[in-house]
Amino acid sequence: MINVIASITIKEGRLSEFLDIFKSNIPNVIEESGCMAYVPTIDVPSGLPAQTYNANVVTIIEKWNTVEDLKKHMSSPHMLAYREKVADHVEHVSLKILREA
Repeated sequence: MINVIASITIKEGRLSEFLDIFKSNIPNVIEESGCMAYVPTIDVPSGLPAQTYNANVVTIIEKWNTVEDLKKHMSSPHMLAYREKVADHVEHVSLKILREA
């Protein structure tokens, strides 16, 4: 199993619309082979010193059986359509692909 942490920085004022588009695609993703979890999250202001709070970042927490499953996901037709729909909303994307230590 692998864990994926995808951090997506959204342009100012576009968060709500981005989340609507993202959430509409979740049923397609969770039906994919190998998908064990796919959850969008947003920062909670905590006041903890180690936190870098950013109200314009959506962090996707994902679990996949294999890297191959993740690669298929990234090139699936519904993900290609999703990326087109959100292209004007997104400033930056970063990924962390992790396994249990």
